[in-house]
Amino acid sequence: MTEKERIFSYKAGIAVLTLIAIVIMVGFSGAPKVPAPIVVIDTDSPIVAESFPPIEVEAKAVYVYDMADGKVLYDKNGELQLPLASITKVMSAYAASTLLPEYILVRISLSDIREEGDSGLRVDEEWNVQRLTDFSLITSSNDGITAIASTAGAQIVGGDGKNPERLFVERMNTLAREIGLTQTYYLNQSGLDVSKSLSGGYGSARDMVLLFQKILLEKPRLLEATTQIRMNVPSKEFIHDAENTNKSLSGIPYVLASKTGYTDLSGGNLIVAFDAGVGHPIIISVLGSSYDGRFSDMDKLVNATLQYLSDKIPQ
Repeated sequence: MTEKERIFSYKAGIAVLTLIAIVIMVGFSGAPKVPAPIVVIDTDSPIVAESFPPIEVEAKAVYVYDMADGKVLYDKNGELQLPLASITKVMSAYAASTLLPEYILVRISLSDIREEGDSGLRVDEEWNVQRLTDFSLITSSNDGITAIASTAGAQIVGGDGKNPERLFVERMNTLAREIGLTQTYYLNQSGLDVSKSLSGGYGSARDMVLLFQKILLEKPRLLEATTQIRMNVPSKEFIHDAENTNKSLSGIPYVLASKTGYTDLSGGNLIVAFDAGVGHPIIISVLGSSYDGRFSDMDKLVNATLQYLSDKIPQ
């Protein structure tokens, strides 16, 4: 089945409900204007590279990309638009890096720590922006990424009095379009669900692979901390213990970057980039699995990818 054949239909009811919810958000709450999704078929039949080992995964969408060869190894609903949850924070980190120099200090405000979840940040605590980015990505801190968004949004020229977070989310969507993330748009910087039926960010498994590739090629330092299982991250006043939300890290060789995501709407999401050999980066994107299923799905996909590459080596 060709890509063109896949991009023509989707579950109409879900698409209509999503678009209605978006219209309501735009019309009544001042949310950013967002494009309609490209409509694709939801299928259980993945497209796989020849001789890629057969596997079964729980995820609704999977995309395995070989950066070294520029080849898609496994594609299950790779263009299907799904809720991103905290995978959204990867774009937030990237967008902030285009607006703020690494030496900038970010002060945590009371409104920042009102975000869902408690990652241990304190009002008036000051952080170097890169260290706060590290902490926010490792622990998936909504407070931390909101503080970064507010600070970065305030740097945008020509905001005409708009809320800095609104300006920042607009910047995220502009970057998504520039990178070519055709199924991606954001309603907030954290990926938290806006309501019971509307996510804070949407995208496809393929789009998230493209985003990771963009960052790995241009700003590899940005996601470096996400390779650590646990680390101490200092602010000006305190040292914070940051434990990675990615529970599959220890079983993956030479991790280059990773990010988890989970909400009631999204289910379990996980993106991992790893080096399958010297200078042979692979990016695997898993969307719409379960909380634990994303980790077992990733383990299966990593092992299948390594087996596929091993089988290609002449004996």
